[in-house]
Amino acid sequence: MENPNCAAAVALAAEPAAARRDWRTPLELLLLGAIWGSSFLFMRIAAPEFGAAALVEIRLALGALVLLPFLWLQRAHFHRRMWPKLAVIGVINSAVPFLLFAWAAQRAPAAIGAICNAMTVLFAALVAFLFFGEKIGIRKSIALLIGFAGVVVLATSKADGLSLGPAVLAGASAALLYGIGVNLVRRHLAGIPPAAAAAATLSCAALLVLPLALSHWPQHAITPLAWGSALAIGVICTGYAFLVFYQLIHRIGAPRAATVTYLVPVFGAAFAWALLGEPVTPVMLLAGAMILGSVAFSQRGPR
Repeated sequence: MENPNCAAAVALAAEPAAARRDWRTPLELLLLGAIWGSSFLFMRIAAPEFGAAALVEIRLALGALVLLPFLWLQRAHFHRRMWPKLAVIGVINSAVPFLLFAWAAQRAPAAIGAICNAMTVLFAALVAFLFFGEKIGIRKSIALLIGFAGVVVLATSKADGLSLGPAVLAGASAALLYGIGVNLVRRHLAGIPPAAAAAATLSCAALLVLPLALSHWPQHAITPLAWGSALAIGVICTGYAFLVFYQLIHRIGAPRAATVTYLVPVFGAAFAWALLGEPVTPVMLLAGAMILGSVAFSQRGPR
């Protein structure tokens, strides 16, 4: 649910009266999974050269620019008193998770961040239970235990002889913040057009991260590959991906659109293996299966 966060978009979007099935739906789901999966590949390429802060500033600013026309068209919804709330949500739901994932990308294979990102769905349910009084049920409780066990398995593994624990902790923390953000968006931004709300929160986040990015801006030359990756993360993986996601929500409804969650780790690991030569170890496969399996199990409805 990368970029900024598809679960937050689900929380903002309403179910359509009737969902239509056509040939575009599976293609757009695959496209969106590939786009969000590729974001971890692009971070893996760009983060070592830019550093986390500068890369995230580029991502936030470009993503906001792509969505800015929607904010302008819906500007009547955004009263002055809303902007502090939008800024807080932007920090929790975009700025800090993006920084954590970019930091992790400097220290671990791209598959690690992509797998951790799938925990967003489970964390959203846990936060809703702990702080907002929503029922969690036996099914989701079991799913949470399995998912957290998968995170522990992933954190205790190694890649090229180096421990993955710090990167896994950063990725899981980012997913937790996404889970908090989902609940904040659902309760405080209901009724606001989602593309406009995303533009507003990304803009606030970009302004707040700017001082940190300027103080940590790289002093060395950046390769064209890293620049291209940074631009792709902002324009394609953040701005354009949201537009595709909203089209899916409008056509098939939020729950079905959210199934893209299962595709992101697959594409993230596959791209990193094919293009960067990063190995996908048996432990990664086991942890990924536990986490994705727990998410799928938690989303199954009653018979």
